[in-house]
Amino acid sequence: MANRLRTRLHVPHPPARPGDRTDFSYLKLQPAGAQPRPDVKLPAQATLPLASGLVRVLDDEHRAVGAWDPHVEPEVLQAGLRHMLLTRIFDERMQPTQRQGRISLYMRPYREEAVSVAQAMALRPGDMLFPSYRNQGLYMVRGRPLVDLMCQLLSNTRDMCKGRQLPVMYHWRQGKIFSISGNLATQFPQAVGWAMAAAIKGEDHVAATWIGEGSSAEGDFHAGMVFAEVYQAPVLLNIVNNQWAISTFQGFAGGERSTFAARGPGYGVAGIRVDGNDVLAVYQASSEARKRALAGAVSYHERNKYSTKNTRCQYFFSIATLFTNACRRDRIRRSRFRTLWTFRAILRPSCGKHTECATCCRTEERDDAGIDYRRSRVYRDCAGEPVGRGRPSCACIG
Repeated sequence: MANRLRTRLHVPHPPARPGDRTDFSYLKLQPAGAQPRPDVKLPAQATLPLASGLVRVLDDEHRAVGAWDPHVEPEVLQAGLRHMLLTRIFDERMQPTQRQGRISLYMRPYREEAVSVAQAMALRPGDMLFPSYRNQGLYMVRGRPLVDLMCQLLSNTRDMCKGRQLPVMYHWRQGKIFSISGNLATQFPQAVGWAMAAAIKGEDHVAATWIGEGSSAEGDFHAGMVFAEVYQAPVLLNIVNNQWAISTFQGFAGGERSTFAARGPGYGVAGIRVDGNDVLAVYQASSEARKRALAGAVSYHERNKYSTKNTRCQYFFSIATLFTNACRRDRIRRSRFRTLWTFRAILRPSCGKHTECATCCRTEERDDAGIDYRRSRVYRDCAGEPVGRGRPSCACIG
């Protein structure tokens, strides 16, 4: 009786808490170009090495190497860089706006720009997109005006949702982008259902959807996977793994002992794990997945790479950059400064009366210690006259 075995409950333990030095040894990385590129008709069970490894194209010297190099034209690369820069600067504008209390909720796509931009560029205009609230890059690629996204966040009279949705729950019917839901993982079965309908009608379009790794613990994830495999729906299913779901480590969603992409072959769905900060790898993997989907085989991806409402900025940066720091690269930050001020002019909204004005509601910062940030901004109109503190005088964001 003394040697009687007892069961023990296992609780996943994160490698670090905010403020601690993070240990990245749990991440399974591979050198750029190490993964082979198989045929798109490879059986799902044979994709397990791709789901357990990591597809990378850009090495630490920013050179494209290996079989997954898409060899795209320079013009395509420039367009992708512009979309990612636009997404990053839009995000940097909206984040402090939420911190000032001028919008009630905002979700950052910080350092996940390549996940949205590269895949949107690899897909076709007729393909239907079912995003999460961190996929702002999809709207940049498909040409949604930034003012429309800002008005939705501000819930003003130009809100595309007409006040019936929370901020960041964008949609765009003309751009083939489905409405975002505040309920996690609902887009997975929705995307599969749309893809099944497209297959019934004999169309050459596919559906693509994104969720975070925490949402993969929801029941809708499993329902979507089962229907996708049974009916061979032409759909691309993406899990974007930034290691944390708001404040819960990925281990609580089942990512402690194996990769999230490795779940795919278990359902009979091809799986592939891609470096989400490698725009070329995401582009090529998405192109291959689209071909596979049209051929009647589902593709399931893990993009390795919180909410601003209930946490501090310092906490966000400490957890959202885990994978990026492991790869020692933020490629957007390296290339953004040369073109930063060009995009600043694009992002500045006008006040309506001055449609070409790029400096409406200019702000001046005060250095007085201890003064609240919202009250330290002096707004000025286009003529340079002060218009008060705390909020701009026109509908644009100062």
